[in-house]
Amino acid sequence: MWKNYLSIVLLLTGCMYIRPKQNSMSNLSQNEWAQALNVQPQAVVLDVRTKEEFESGYIPNAINIDIQMGPSFIDEINSLDKNKSYYVYCRSGARSSQAVQLMRELGFNDTFNLLGGILEWEGEVLQ
Repeated sequence: MWKNYLSIVLLLTGCMYIRPKQNSMSNLSQNEWAQALNVQPQAVVLDVRTKEEFESGYIPNAINIDIQMGPSFIDEINSLDKNKSYYVYCRSGARSSQAVQLMRELGFNDTFNLLGGILEWEGEVLQ
């Protein structure tokens, strides 16, 4: 587990020095998140928690790609359509913040982090 985490941290650090930031981080509050999803029903909701965390409850229509999968996470992210908007969340907002930054470095322009993660989510949660 630490190997995967370390790999992601090193990759994120390396990506920050390889290319300049194209866009700043977009953190959204609960209300901003909900409003944005209402306006963009085609947007993708991305949960970057573990499979076990995801199965304990997730935001409707979310897909799960565990950021702790290391290089497999990057492979799965790279297979996504870079032209879509992605609303990313995790448990508290820390992993999703990392995922959003990584996605930006990989060429995704419309990526948004849910502040406070699912812990502070007041909307619907499916199980």
